[in-house]
Amino acid sequence: MTHEPAAEVAVIGGTGFYSFLEDPVEHVVGTPYGAPSAPVSVGTVAGRRAAFLPRHGPHHELPPHRINYRANLWALRSLGVRQVLAPCAVGGLRDDVAPGDVVVPDQLVDRTWGRAQSYVETGAVHVPFADPYCPRVSAAVVAADERVRHGGTMVVVEGPRFSTRAESRHYAAQGWTLINMTGHPEAVLARELGQCYAAIALVTDMDAGAESGAGVGQEEVFARFAANLDRLRGLLATAIGNLGDPDGCTCSTWADGIELTYEVP
Repeated sequence: MTHEPAAEVAVIGGTGFYSFLEDPVEHVVGTPYGAPSAPVSVGTVAGRRAAFLPRHGPHHELPPHRINYRANLWALRSLGVRQVLAPCAVGGLRDDVAPGDVVVPDQLVDRTWGRAQSYVETGAVHVPFADPYCPRVSAAVVAADERVRHGGTMVVVEGPRFSTRAESRHYAAQGWTLINMTGHPEAVLARELGQCYAAIALVTDMDAGAESGAGVGQEEVFARFAANLDRLRGLLATAIGNLGDPDGCTCSTWADGIELTYEVP
């Protein structure tokens, strides 16, 4: 007997983004990796069954380095989710982005440390990750709003502190566009589970080395994200309606013929 998935697409909410669905049904999901950030809410968006999970918890209890990323992605996959939209707050590193911009990056640089960043704990399983974001899902987001920018590199740092000016200037000098604290290992865990994943980055500030002044502060980040929540919700709903069938996407077919040493629910 086959069972219909509880949801086929998911939104992982970022800073200040703690709810998305109207009249959702909550699923408390246990995983081999512990508890996810919150119960998973499931409802209908644009005619599709959609799940929502706030990565920081319902009230932002979890700082970026304490989020159980493995449990979050595994919980969503166990409910049937194969496509993930991941809005997040980011700082801008270069003058080709500005606060208020929404960017769908196409590259990622990992500068985190100490996080469990893989389901692989034994054996030889090496996930291809040259292109960390799903081009199909990214295209659906870009098509949802002509103001959305496509392309750019997001560097992910450990946090929870913001960067020094020297660090920020170094990242900008590498040609990187955005800086964030939660984009890794979220993206690679989705790939290991065969999920299509795209980040949706809202620029809330210019990072410390990108301009003169006091540098970035928490109030500024939270306020900018809150001011753009309605816009993000509308963008996500339209993008979910734009999504195609993930069957055959290289995000999942990479594992064809490979004996995985971890469970994919």
